[in-house]
Amino acid sequence: MLALITAAVAGIAMAVQGSLNTALSKKIGVLSGTFVVQLIGTGFALLLLLFGLGSSRWQMLSQVSWYNYLGGVIGVGIVYGVIASIDKVGVAAATTAIIVGQVSMAALVDHFGWFGLEAVPFNWWKGIGIVLMAASAWMLLHK
Repeated sequence: MLALITAAVAGIAMAVQGSLNTALSKKIGVLSGTFVVQLIGTGFALLLLLFGLGSSRWQMLSQVSWYNYLGGVIGVGIVYGVIASIDKVGVAAATTAIIVGQVSMAALVDHFGWFGLEAVPFNWWKGIGIVLMAASAWMLLHK
């Protein structure tokens, strides 16, 4: 239950973050805004590490698969995409579309057990849920 509450709080934070990032980017440009957001995030993570928060196992870096490092590159694309979409369609519609995309991809990752994760089979209930979320995104886009 705590994991779901944590995820919900992260979702709330993502909507606020996307709004703040979009406001920043309206002033300095989308790519510049993306860079500043990533730079501040990197600095903040470094600060947390310097204070000894979280667990760090730097010695394991050499054992990580190459594709696990793509998260940073993908993160830049995510921030850029969120900023660009919120600016065009608004926070609610963009966030709903983002969630539909996330859940659709998550269902594939779960089903096939990609990236070394345990496989969680896809079922019709999940498919219906994704279709209903896509319908809600469509409804939010139409005024």
